[in-house]
Amino acid sequence: MSDKGNDDKKMPLFDHLVELRSRLIYSFAAFLLVFVISFVFAQNIYDFFVQPLARALEGQEGARLIFTALYEPFLAQIKVAFYTALFFAFPIISIQIWIFVAPGLFKNEKRAFLPFLFATPLLFSLGGALVYYFIMPLAWDFFLTFQTLGGDDTLPVQVEPKVDQYLTLVLRLIFAFGLAFELPVLLMLLARAGLVTSAGLAAKRKYAIVGVFIMAAIITPPDVVSQIGLAIPIIILYEISIIGAKLIERRRTSQFGDKDIDTQPNNPSA
Repeated sequence: MSDKGNDDKKMPLFDHLVELRSRLIYSFAAFLLVFVISFVFAQNIYDFFVQPLARALEGQEGARLIFTALYEPFLAQIKVAFYTALFFAFPIISIQIWIFVAPGLFKNEKRAFLPFLFATPLLFSLGGALVYYFIMPLAWDFFLTFQTLGGDDTLPVQVEPKVDQYLTLVLRLIFAFGLAFELPVLLMLLARAGLVTSAGLAAKRKYAIVGVFIMAAIITPPDVVSQIGLAIPIIILYEISIIGAKLIERRRTSQFGDKDIDTQPNNPSA
């Protein structure tokens, strides 16, 4: 009996290419549709991104966003629509990827990967929500403390953020936190593949903590609030990953003993 899948359902290479083309077309069409919808509401989405800064600047006379190039607001809306479409089209794209690869997986492999398929957008959303509702207000308040009123011999220092620079910073933070929150998915997939163990992850905990703080210092704005706000959740997620790896190892041991794979193909009649 073959351990590589269902032999009687093998497809010729040309059929695989046709199937891949279909999945790519569906994925691109979904992205394009969401992009068009997002572009229509791009200004509303941008206003949503600006709300933390607007609340931080509330009561400050003359508070505004500026642009120095005529095309800057248009490019900012294009960028907003692109990343919004990428986020909302991702579930459809991942489903297309799943439809393409699922026929070649064993039943136990399908059961193993499906939770990760749903966990990926959920964890990304949690990371984005954390930075939007908690980190941004604290970070903006911190940066605004560097404004000065000026005096007889000095000029005032007031913030006038550029449209594109502000958007770039917000998107950078959201994607940094969102991708960082995917750590449990990555580590548990590696544990599922046997590339890491719970004992190994626990033994390298101190190195992981140092690495997390270095990464947080690199990808966040230069303030302690953002760095600690990213580092602590990732450390917690690392500990959750260790627990998840232990559960995977216990389940593997109880089902297969020393074996690491299921030798039963998807087709019960094979």
